[in-house]
Amino acid sequence: MPVQAFGSATEFLALKPVAAEGCLVLDVEMPEMNGLDLQREMNSAGISLPVIFLTGHGDIPMTVHALKAGAVHFLTKPVREDELMSAIRQALETGRKGRSERAEIRTIRERFDLLAPRERQVMQLVVSGWLNKQIAHELGISERTVKLHRGQVMRKMCAASLADLVKQGEKLGQLRSGVRSDGEVSRASSSSR
Repeated sequence: MPVQAFGSATEFLALKPVAAEGCLVLDVEMPEMNGLDLQREMNSAGISLPVIFLTGHGDIPMTVHALKAGAVHFLTKPVREDELMSAIRQALETGRKGRSERAEIRTIRERFDLLAPRERQVMQLVVSGWLNKQIAHELGISERTVKLHRGQVMRKMCAASLADLVKQGEKLGQLRSGVRSDGEVSRASSSSR
């Protein structure tokens, strides 16, 4: 993988590297913007590159802050070459996994967006463990209609099984949500089973 150096955090951000692959090795002390501020800017801008901090100016609170914000490693200078290369390999693998997970969630989100409002309601209740009979009562429709909507949900979501649909719902965060009458997902839990 090619290596690219930047003179400052601003120069890096000017490239708008939202979909970039690789990892970023940062020092805490940098011109214009320190490494922790750059990490915060990256998180705000949706830049998902794994970050490795390499610094001679680190302390425990700074390390904790960086790791909580998503840094893969926080190494102190001087660092051995094999330790740095190991951290870079781990960061690259973390990046690959993250891109794969984001792509999967994007695909699930696109499928979910194709569902009709009623199908979204049915999906929400199905992945929450409700029976067809309970869903029919809750939505004021027949059990047969629930089965039809459920079949459409399974087809549109490309779910091979109920377990697969539940996993997709978890990835979308649907299990923690309620359902409004317009079919949109609300943040309040539905407890009327």
